[in-house]
Amino acid sequence: MCTLVLLHRPGQTWPLIAAANRDEMQDRPWRGPGRWWDDRPETIAGQDILAEGSWLGINDFGVMAAVLNRAGTLGPLASKRSRGELVLEALDHADADQAAQALSGLAAGSYRPFNLVIADNCTAFWLRNDGSRVVSHRIPPGLHMLTERDLDDPASPRIAAHLDRFRAAPTPDPDTGDWEGWTRVLSESGDEAAMCFARPDGFGTVSSSLIALPAPGAEADPVWRFAPGRPDRTPFEPIVF
Repeated sequence: MCTLVLLHRPGQTWPLIAAANRDEMQDRPWRGPGRWWDDRPETIAGQDILAEGSWLGINDFGVMAAVLNRAGTLGPLASKRSRGELVLEALDHADADQAAQALSGLAAGSYRPFNLVIADNCTAFWLRNDGSRVVSHRIPPGLHMLTERDLDDPASPRIAAHLDRFRAAPTPDPDTGDWEGWTRVLSESGDEAAMCFARPDGFGTVSSSLIALPAPGAEADPVWRFAPGRPDRTPFEPIVF
């Protein structure tokens, strides 16, 4: 159960701030954020080595994309395309509107169910595939959480436990590098309702990301701080663009 936290606030200096904990089998090989695709030089993303797709990335145009499995759909199926392709396809576009419109036309049955978030410094979208159709929802301004269910869905134990805590935490300040309020919540460990966990079968939290996109026309670069392991044990380091 991966988790994405999204603070969407158009008109601010940093209009999009996001955090993500990735949960996966510990032995599934991957690489941290980088320009791993020769045919997509503008894309910076983590790479799943087995399927060669990604779970989270941004591009040089200022678009961010993240994919999460829906409940009960962990792992690939030979008859389905990899959901990791969706992040790369979204990042082929120059803005979130174009990407959301293009991916809304996907054949839902070609993939296992997914939640896909596509955002830039102006707009943000959540694309929900329940297995029968892909529906695009515009994400309103504010702080939101997404896991294996719907956006801000209290039926998700993790959202029920932590959404209000993120809303109450101090807002990150990318200018000063102060992410303490969010990293404190991201790093709390426990059972699967916790933000950071490990199961006896080897499934658990394997990495964490903090991302901020600057306002249109700003001279600042995007910010991506990445922990290549459980964030309760692994420090965040900056990704160089």
